[in-house]
Amino acid sequence: MTQRGRATRSTTGPRVGERPRSDLGARRARLRAVIEPVVSAAGYDLEDLSVSRAGRRHVVRVIVDGDGGIDLDRVADVSRAVSSALDAAEETGTDLVAGEYQLEVSSPGVDRPLTLPRHWRRNVGRLVKVTARGGPTLPGQRGQQPPGERQLTARVVAADEERVVLDCDGQATEWRYPDLGPGRVQVEFHRLDEVADEDLAEIDDTETEDFDDEDDVEDEER
Repeated sequence: MTQRGRATRSTTGPRVGERPRSDLGARRARLRAVIEPVVSAAGYDLEDLSVSRAGRRHVVRVIVDGDGGIDLDRVADVSRAVSSALDAAEETGTDLVAGEYQLEVSSPGVDRPLTLPRHWRRNVGRLVKVTARGGPTLPGQRGQQPPGERQLTARVVAADEERVVLDCDGQATEWRYPDLGPGRVQVEFHRLDEVADEDLAEIDDTETEDFDDEDDVEDEER
C-alpha cells in the first residue's frame, strides 16, 4: 500500500494594509480563485483552504492530495508554484492577503475526515470509523433501509462515485455516501509502517483565531 502521510512546506511574505477579520471569507474566495487552478495543473486536488490569524500575521493553509498521495518533494513543488501565482496576482493589483502572511502547503494527515468519494477511494484497505444511517445494502440487493444510526468500524474494500463497500466483521456491506457521516481513518498499531511520523505527531497548541490548525513547521523565508 502506498504510504500516505502529511508533508508540509511553509513560506512567508510581507503584505501591507491590514483588514478586519470579517473579511477572511472574501480573502479565502480570492485565494481559491488563484490557488485551485495551480494545484489542479500540478495534477492534485485542493482539499482545503483556510485563512487564520496567528499573532500579528495571517496563516494561509493549503491542503492538497492526489491518487497515490503526495510526498514532501511534490509538496515543495506545489508550494513554489502557489507562491509564484500569489506573487503574480498581487503584482496585477489583486488584493489577496493583507499584512504579513505565512503560506503552509501540506498533504492531509490521517486525522482528516473522509467526506468525498475520492477520500474513500484513496483509503481503500484502511480501517475507518463512521456513523451510518439505516441498514447496509448488500451487493446485488436493493430496497428500503431501516431507520436509525450506528457507529461502524470497518475496512474500506472498494469505493466509486456513488457508494463505498465496507468489510464489517467479514461481511461486505455496501453504503451510499448520503447514508454515511464523515469517516475517520483508524491507526492500526500493527501497521504503523504505513503511516508517516508526521501523522502521529500531536497537533500543536499555537493559538489562532480561525479555522483548522495544522502542525507548526519551520518557516522558510522567501
